[in-house]
Amino acid sequence: MTTDAYLADCRARLAFDLLSNTWNPVLIWVLRDGPRRPGELRESIGGISPKVLTETLRRLESNGLVERHAYAEAPPRVEYELTALGRTLLGPIDAFGAWAFEHGDEVMAAQDRSAPGN
Repeated sequence: MTTDAYLADCRARLAFDLLSNTWNPVLIWVLRDGPRRPGELRESIGGISPKVLTETLRRLESNGLVERHAYAEAPPRVEYELTALGRTLLGPIDAFGAWAFEHGDEVMAAQDRSAPGN
């Protein structure tokens, strides 16, 4: 494994890829308080479709960040929760959120200045 930040197998690039998807950090953050059912996740997250929720949960599961628990009940019940590895991302996500809270207005002002017609 190399430490060259520009190569595809770089660990830093892997981490940025995990956090660059819009829904990955949102779902990780919502799951911070414990297991949730898909319906509860949709209620907590505005604007996510059932299809995108399922795709995101599968992606997080395949990366070892989320575990899926299926219970043999009638009707069937499924819950998702963070793994120990997934919980390690809560600090970085919190730091990004704090940065966005502090600097979001500046970023939006820059976007407005660079918008066509300005």
